[in-house]
Amino acid sequence: MSSPVLSAPCMWMRSGTSKGAYFLRQDLPSNDKQRDDFLLSIMGSPDVRQIDGIGGADPLTSKVAVVEPSTREGVDIDYLFLQVFVDKKLISEKQNCGNILAGVAPFVIERGLVEAQEGETSVRIFMKNTMQIATVTVQTPNKRVSYVGDCAIDGVPNTSAPIAVCFEDTAGSSCGALLPSGNHVDVIEGVEVTLIDSGMPVVVLDAKDFGLTGDESREALDDNVELKRRLESIRLKAGPLMNLGDVRALSVPKMALVSAPQYGGAVSTRTFIPHRCHASIGVLGAVSVATACMLPETPASRIAKVTTEDPIKMDVEHPIGKMSVVLDVENNQVKSAAILRTARKLFDGTVFGQQTY
Repeated sequence: MSSPVLSAPCMWMRSGTSKGAYFLRQDLPSNDKQRDDFLLSIMGSPDVRQIDGIGGADPLTSKVAVVEPSTREGVDIDYLFLQVFVDKKLISEKQNCGNILAGVAPFVIERGLVEAQEGETSVRIFMKNTMQIATVTVQTPNKRVSYVGDCAIDGVPNTSAPIAVCFEDTAGSSCGALLPSGNHVDVIEGVEVTLIDSGMPVVVLDAKDFGLTGDESREALDDNVELKRRLESIRLKAGPLMNLGDVRALSVPKMALVSAPQYGGAVSTRTFIPHRCHASIGVLGAVSVATACMLPETPASRIAKVTTEDPIKMDVEHPIGKMSVVLDVENNQVKSAAILRTARKLFDGTVFGQQTY
């Protein structure tokens, strides 16, 4: 007997430097296993090419947003981020994604969950993965979402309308504390690291400790088998110290190699997410690295060039450019972080998946 083919309304968007499928929760199976099976099917996972789905054979293009109206006071939308693994039959909700978050606001306005205002519309979004709130502001001339504009972000070839993303109370989003080990610096396998969670659990390491300049290409780092072995060994030991437990099957913590900036930024990064080098850097990963730069005696702060302006603007360099992070610091603590992103609707219709349940 053939397996039933399920379908669901879906919007496919480029959001920030990622691509993902956006769904209303009501349009997906209510059973989590059936939902995950469907999403794996529509992405074409597990398969390194994702040839039988809409995924782009890269963790950055194999993402899902599930949204619904919120019942929380002062909040418009509840948002669940799901990372669909490319080569494994696995979906993780243990982390957030700030790039995909940027596309949630235009999506819910287009779906009629939030009424567009004249000029621009701000959407208050509860991030279910990390139990935090972000405000995302979208351009809505004539009370319609506009994707057209002259805002450019590194990693995206064309310009679009700006989308402002402001994160609140990011400390301890997944690990329970900004520094879950209680230390600015820990030593794992002889390497000094900072275990930090300012919206994304990240292990920050000095690239020099691995014999790297920090300016290597993504491809060269992905081909460095010994580097990836060492990073994974450190990551597995960092997991329990970050209150994440056994992280072998998790996509967190991310591993961020930092080095001195070379293109006028504050710090340079090469981030593993966690087993492949990121083409750029994740939004919340950049916030965590920028926050680490503000902490005394960390590998990042020893390298970073931090300005004294208020609020503090930090350009985090990555393989294909920079990401600007604006930090509101009060009493030496980061109170909020803002990022400028763009998004573009690629298609809106029905996606089909082959199911076996």
